[in-house]
Amino acid sequence: MVRIILHGCYGKMGQVVTQFAAAVPDVEIVAGIDVGKTQAETDFPVFEKMADCGLDADVMIDFSTPESIHGLLEGAVRKKIALLIATTGHSDEDKALIREKADLIPILQAANMSVGVNLISDLIQKAAAVLGEGFDIEIVEKHHNLKKDAPSGTAYALAESMNQVFLNSKNYIFGRHARNQRRAEQEIGIHAVRGGTIVGEHQVIFAGKDELVEITHSAFSKQVFAAGAIQAARYLTGKPVGFYTMKDMITENSAVTNLYRSDDEALVSINKVPAVPQVISDLFKRVGEENINLDMISQTAPVERELSISFTLPRADVEKTLQLVREFEEPLQGSWMDVVKEISKITIEGAGMEVQSGVAARLFEIMAEQNIIMKTVTTSETKISYVIDQKEADRAVEALKEAFEL
Repeated sequence: MVRIILHGCYGKMGQVVTQFAAAVPDVEIVAGIDVGKTQAETDFPVFEKMADCGLDADVMIDFSTPESIHGLLEGAVRKKIALLIATTGHSDEDKALIREKADLIPILQAANMSVGVNLISDLIQKAAAVLGEGFDIEIVEKHHNLKKDAPSGTAYALAESMNQVFLNSKNYIFGRHARNQRRAEQEIGIHAVRGGTIVGEHQVIFAGKDELVEITHSAFSKQVFAAGAIQAARYLTGKPVGFYTMKDMITENSAVTNLYRSDDEALVSINKVPAVPQVISDLFKRVGEENINLDMISQTAPVERELSISFTLPRADVEKTLQLVREFEEPLQGSWMDVVKEISKITIEGAGMEVQSGVAARLFEIMAEQNIIMKTVTTSETKISYVIDQKEADRAVEALKEAFEL
């Protein structure tokens, strides 16, 4: 059970979070903090100040005003409680203070609690990297007529996300009503619309020569922000001291997202290879000239100027490869080969591996629980591949699916 103190519980978003949390079985709002008044009834006590609240909780969610940030941080640090800041409009000094307090408690700050908005932040970064300087970038955000800050904190966050790709060389231009000049190349235009009951819409436009790319997110109710806040509260509970973002949460949840299995490959190991770079280079060059695709290439550290090389390849190319190796009779004199044909190559991947530790350890633990020996393993930032006996592949795949909820 995640215990929550809701700061700003009488506000519009506070009331939405209250209603949403009431229907979620694994969370409980134990107290609220608010200086305002409301006709709405709550199932939890409400205090005017953090100092008046003697109840324990795992995390505090803030949907209040930027002016309350100093007292909010002081109270959270005093109670040693994780803090989720969903309020926008903070000054640069406020943001610096938040970062400072993240050395004392876990803090997650987000300009927008929607998981969808934080996902498109990653998408527009990739788009900016691919489209580059050849496309003009404009951001249009729309909100209800009661929203005070303009442009929205989310619009700023989206602009900053893309500007990182350009090494922060872009300038932000807010509207163009007083600018009687051509658009400069180093601009990101940001425009705000306020009207009616628009919950929130953000549109990122990449305008190039004779083509247009648009990435848009629309929120049709405040429920999406409440859902994101509750998900983030779960994520933040139990986290060590530090500063977190919604991207951290999304990435960690995507630590392992895909699983692949190949049963059409073989494993070849060449042992006692001379540790001579030219010999190894010539060997792989010859294999490449025969259009043989090798994968999972690994090499041991040299011992007494000898090493072992292993790789996987299509089973149909095994005999051709063995013949090529034999043709290197003189430089590989004394070497010998192992060939295992009845293998399966298992691969798990996910963007979250790049920032989340322990995935490889969990993989080894799962295989140990199944008493499955891995014959060779290769890794990258976002992928782990390994080879096992084919007869054990079904069991390995099922264990991985269960462990990583695939």
